[in-house]
Amino acid sequence: MERPSVYVETSVVSAYDDERTDWVTLNQRAITRRWWDEYRDQYDLFSSQAVVEELSRCDFPGRATALRMVDEMVLLPVTEEVAGAASTYMERFVMPKDAMGDALHLALASVHEVDILVTWNCKHLANANKFRHIQTVNLRLGLLTPQMVTPQMLQPWSTP
Repeated sequence: MERPSVYVETSVVSAYDDERTDWVTLNQRAITRRWWDEYRDQYDLFSSQAVVEELSRCDFPGRATALRMVDEMVLLPVTEEVAGAASTYMERFVMPKDAMGDALHLALASVHEVDILVTWNCKHLANANKFRHIQTVNLRLGLLTPQMVTPQMLQPWSTP
């Protein structure tokens, strides 16, 4: 049986070694570590140069770890079709107008037909209220829409 494919965006790899001490960050770090350490082998993992560039633009204590995590994944290319889909998402107000951000991650996962986009971004990506809009735009573009979930949703339920 084929393993599901997963596009891992920036918020997931940066959460692995996030040193902030608020309860949301501590929870996300614990869940991310559990998924990465115990369950990632159940999936074919993909990321992109866009994630590498986002991580490289910021200087934070966990950056080296995040970049090593991305090195373990296949990087999906940004093609003309990917760039076009990202532009359409921004034009149709599906995603914010940030060429290196959420629109590009969604376009990469959609164009390359990845099954799941894993993210901690629940405002623009893993958001049930936006899913139908994303799905409608992707249908018009002839693209499949990946499931968009948090790392918590890719592991058996339990307290971290």
